Amino acid sequence: MTSRRVLVTGATGYIGGRLVPLLLEAGFTVRVLVRSPQKLTDVPWAGQVEIVRGDLADPGSLREACADVDVLYYLVHSMGARGDFEATERTAAENVAAAAAAAGVSRIVYLGGLHPDTDTLSPHLRSRAEVGRILLASGVPTAALQAGVVIGSGSTSFEMIRHLTDVLPYMPAPKWVRNRIQPIAVRDVLYYLVAAAGLPADVNRTFDIGGPDVLRYGQMMNGYALEAGLRQRPIAALPVLTPWLASQWVNLVTPIPRNLAIPIIASLQYDCVVGERDIDTYIPRPEGGLTGYRRAVRLALGRMQGGEVETSWRNASIEGASSNPLPSDPDWAGHLVYTDLRQKRTPAKPEALWRVIEGIGGENGWYSFPLAWAVRGWMDKVVGGVGLRRGRRDPDRLHTGDALDFWRVERIDRGRFLRLRAEMRVPGRAWLELSVEPTDDGGALYRQRAIFFPRGLGGRLYWWSILPFHGIIFSGMANRITEEAAAEESGPAEVTPELGQRRR
Repeated sequence: MTSRRVLVTGATGYIGGRLVPLLLEAGFTVRVLVRSPQKLTDVPWAGQVEIVRGDLADPGSLREACADVDVLYYLVHSMGARGDFEATERTAAENVAAAAAAAGVSRIVYLGGLHPDTDTLSPHLRSRAEVGRILLASGVPTAALQAGVVIGSGSTSFEMIRHLTDVLPYMPAPKWVRNRIQPIAVRDVLYYLVAAAGLPADVNRTFDIGGPDVLRYGQMMNGYALEAGLRQRPIAALPVLTPWLASQWVNLVTPIPRNLAIPIIASLQYDCVVGERDIDTYIPRPEGGLTGYRRAVRLALGRMQGGEVETSWRNASIEGASSNPLPSDPDWAGHLVYTDLRQKRTPAKPEALWRVIEGIGGENGWYSFPLAWAVRGWMDKVVGGVGLRRGRRDPDRLHTGDALDFWRVERIDRGRFLRLRAEMRVPGRAWLELSVEPTDDGGALYRQRAIFFPRGLGGRLYWWSILPFHGIIFSGMANRITEEAAAEESGPAEVTPELGQRRR
């Protein structure tokens, strides 16, 4: 099996982008079919696969892509596309079915949607089911895996749960919040997808896949709230909220595009639970069992690394590639992150600038608006925080783990980079980064970045309430630190603010 060639369609998508490295790890030779190869420029596995430019609507490119392929993964969908997306999906499935049969592909693996046995499915679920039927009738043995809500950072369904729960302290919701859903962790979806390549040749059927928990949608929201450190949200089911109105509401309060929110919400009108577990007959469950919902949320939030240790804001490898963000993920996916970036050139040598950075805090202070820092420390103390009185252990040297006023040294690359994690009481998680980069003229470039992960609506309001002070405090820090380093040297310098927000 390890020498078999697989073709992955949808490699720039959420599931496909996470499946490819697992297939490579399993020893497969991987080819990917993409319309825009440039979308793969920054993914870590791009150099390990064969990239074919093509389109499922182009039978010619499909013939080229399917040549010498043993297993074809069909991971493409047109959810959110304009026009008649059902016709688009039907044509794509028929083209793939014909190309796979003509090329002698031995197995198709398709990921569709879990749905009830009814004739009144939403357009999205109806189309997913039709694609499965077309592939099953192709003459190529097909495993059509049917999954419900996939839990993982970047999954559209999970991001809707994340953003709604983060933003709203009270949730007016459609009556479908009472419907039963069987979510599945993305790691388990990927496990079944990889294993399905080895199914016996006579297997040509659908398989329901789901996690161990059956929950109401409202329970999923509050399960997320607990794992994210938020209070549980009161939820009121309002019968007047039609799927169309609910999608407008989701579009208003979250960054998820309306054309994606509409099909997802329409699909939530049904109970979506596993009807059979026949997959267990062919594929053993993952070692340790299927991932429960709350644990899947912890993984999606990046809060598990071996044990219950929270990772920093930077992307760590958290129990496998499925938890890591990819450059191809949509820009609305992931936890909201606010940043304030300042940079300034100085004629001071990098070593001199670093000495000032490593000496920050304690008796030296924070080089900007001392009264504001003092008031912030006093406020933190009043609400039970550590305040500014901890100072620092050594006046000149810092070490990983050192307390530094109301910060903690999370990482230090001496002479180059310092990251501090806030231990003050704030509605979220905060970091401050200070770094040095040598310049060609013998001076240095100073970079300073504040990072804030807001928790709930309160975190967002907190960031925007202090935003007017950033221009004073953070700009003042950049000016004073570089001036201190320059000492008697002088040279023109200009602080460049780049205020914004991004998602990991």
